[in-house]
Amino acid sequence: MTNYLPLLAAAVGGYLLGSIPFGVIATRLGGAGDITKLGSGNIGATNVLRTGRKDLAALTLIGDVGKGIVAVVLAWFLTHDPAVVAVAGGAAFLGHLFPVWLRFKGGKGVATFFGVLLFSAPPVGLAAAATWIAMAFLFRISSLAALTAAALAPVYALLFDQPYAYVWLALFMGVLIFVRHRANIQRLLNGQEPKIGAGKKKD
Repeated sequence: MTNYLPLLAAAVGGYLLGSIPFGVIATRLGGAGDITKLGSGNIGATNVLRTGRKDLAALTLIGDVGKGIVAVVLAWFLTHDPAVVAVAGGAAFLGHLFPVWLRFKGGKGVATFFGVLLFSAPPVGLAAAATWIAMAFLFRISSLAALTAAALAPVYALLFDQPYAYVWLALFMGVLIFVRHRANIQRLLNGQEPKIGAGKKKD
């Protein structure tokens, strides 16, 4: 009989870890107000940066990456089962996108995506991170870099001969990143997506 308890524990534990809204916590404790009512309303580091507090944005980034890391590392340490690790990572990613504490209105998941991949499938995570860096350097558009990395992550998982659980994990997260970036994709198609540092130049 298949023991589904580790998978269930990974799903619940991963979701609860992923649902910790570090952007909200950092801005409130840091005296920067309610991040859900600023800018895009997103709880990620990019929107936190709009408060003018680089320290709070950095803390948010570390937290969002870190919760993905913790979820997969714990799952691997306890089970050494790629399927359980994939469920934990995917659940942490879902928790960030749809946190119950914020009425299921979370972030876009890019930082947690990298955290999950870097520690579940390091070659895939490193290749995806390199893709993000290269695209950001060439085009200076953060969303385009994230979308490209998300699209190529499942391909990298296949090329690096990763367990199929990690291929499906990369595909699952990649699809949801595209869904969460619908507005960005429309702006990219219209040539209206702002470039990295554009706001600073205008100021």
